[in-house]
Amino acid sequence: MPRRGCASRNYNAAMNVYGRPIRRFFQRAIDRALAEVPPDIARKIDNLAVVVEDRPDPSEDPCGECLLGLFHGIALTERGMDYAGVMPDRISIYISSHLALQLDDADLKAEIRRTVLHEVGHHLGFDDDQLEKLGWG
Repeated sequence: MPRRGCASRNYNAAMNVYGRPIRRFFQRAIDRALAEVPPDIARKIDNLAVVVEDRPDPSEDPCGECLLGLFHGIALTERGMDYAGVMPDRISIYISSHLALQLDDADLKAEIRRTVLHEVGHHLGFDDDQLEKLGWG
């Protein structure tokens, strides 16, 4: 999920802005977001890992659009009978892109939540209209 207009920011300085280990902050925000997924939708999530990464690979964000998160894998709606024995699909949540938004704690948690839910929607095969209806757009 790209966000245009992200402010450029010294990554190393930003990692200390919140006065606590930032990875733990992100992982807790991700865990809370996943816990909010409605049970009927959560039951459909299959073979998925959500990971915190420092920044996107340049090949994932070639235009530098401040990619907040990315779903890597095969959406549930695209899986065929031959989908077996594969590594889990992955959602990457990018610390540097979120910190570049320069949000306070509450708004940062809300943005992480929105990003996680949006990428979970891609895992489930939802299109942008469906994501908007769920409030995950």
